[in-house]
Amino acid sequence: MRSPTGNEIAAGEVILAVENVSLAFGGVKAVSDISFDIRKGEIRAIIGPNGAGKTSMLNVINGFYTPQQGRITYKGQTRAKMRPHEAAIGGIARTFQNVALFRGMTALDNIMAGRSLKMRSNLFWQLLRYGPAMTEEVEHRRRVEDIIEFLEIAHIRKVPVGVLPYGLQKRVELGRALAMEPDLLLLDEPMAGMNLEEKEDMSRYILDVNNFYGTTIALIEHDMGVVMDLSDRVVVLDYGRKIADGTPDEVKRDRAVIDAYLGVAH
Repeated sequence: MRSPTGNEIAAGEVILAVENVSLAFGGVKAVSDISFDIRKGEIRAIIGPNGAGKTSMLNVINGFYTPQQGRITYKGQTRAKMRPHEAAIGGIARTFQNVALFRGMTALDNIMAGRSLKMRSNLFWQLLRYGPAMTEEVEHRRRVEDIIEFLEIAHIRKVPVGVLPYGLQKRVELGRALAMEPDLLLLDEPMAGMNLEEKEDMSRYILDVNNFYGTTIALIEHDMGVVMDLSDRVVVLDYGRKIADGTPDEVKRDRAVIDAYLGVAH
């Protein structure tokens, strides 16, 4: 992977840095003076109680929100804000707390939608489905079928996602994000609402995405057992502020983290 400056980003080097970012909605501060980084190849967890600012932080990273202060450096390029299309083109993909799929479309077509930015044929050829557009579509479908096999969802590939169980919808959404071939994958509570078996499956897929695809992952998750098992490093937010940052073992022993999760008064 090369940064926009032309330098190779090696495993373990910083792929994204958040520096002194603050975001407010009216008089409500969602995040306040937050700084942390994500290193290439790691699983980086962002945790905290409800209302801590975790999803707001992801929304800043991929351009849904524009911070009032601070900056983000991604692949060596520093900017005050990241526009969503720039994030997508730059290799940042995202899943959401609430499944955001095209419910009337099949699992296959939803995952194909993730290939849109990879398509090079113009609209004329795509409408005709002939010539270079057909050749390109065959290649994109092959990549999508590989993802479907990887996520073990071949049996629902032609099923409209709106009728699928919640756990399978989450897996399809992960597949659509993977179809973008991201360098950085943002997962916002990928296991919310899942039973134990579904959580175990999703945990395995997240580890496999990280290990086999080499994808860097930023993960928001409330299940602390999952966070401690999957993550290389953890940053903890509480009331929009960073209260801890370190390895899972360091974080779970941190007094401020324990107090935040126990609801100790600030």
